[in-house]
Amino acid sequence: MNIRLNLATKPLEGNRRFIVGAATIGTVGLIAMFFLSWHAYTVWREEKSFRAEEVRLEAEMNQLHAERDELEQFFNQPEVTQRRDRAAFLNSLIAQRAFPWTKIFMDLEQSLPEGVRVVSIEPRLVGDHLELRLLIGTATDEGKLKFLRALEGSNDFSAIEVLNEGRPERPGEGDRILLSLQAVYSAT
Repeated sequence: MNIRLNLATKPLEGNRRFIVGAATIGTVGLIAMFFLSWHAYTVWREEKSFRAEEVRLEAEMNQLHAERDELEQFFNQPEVTQRRDRAAFLNSLIAQRAFPWTKIFMDLEQSLPEGVRVVSIEPRLVGDHLELRLLIGTATDEGKLKFLRALEGSNDFSAIEVLNEGRPERPGEGDRILLSLQAVYSAT
């Protein structure tokens, strides 16, 4: 015969709720630690491949810099510089000879009204188009306006910009009005 006798001064407390809660929290913590560890491992592995790619790219950049330095040394040699300057000079001569002077004068002849004359023409190649600076002399304002309208109506001239209008210093000259303008010329 067994008699259960409690000789404690306080009654026995059940720790079951605490143990179950601690086990649940511990399990959730272990699962979270596993996922965080897995995430840290994958990030480390990706960074490792990124660092290897970065090292490869830096080595390639260093090789390209060395090649560029070699090429700069080659192109800065006096004989190469002299050839390059001569080629640029010859190209500028070819470009000047290829300038369509006859075509410009024919197009201007169609645009010039009576009493208007071309005093000077300054062509220059800007990018892929030809830009003209014209100095026009005329006796009347009406002739100046007719010329500007004729230029605006022409298919060969565009982006017409009047730069300056003035009167000659010596009144004995034939032109009473000097008009400086700039236009883009397209030889079609």
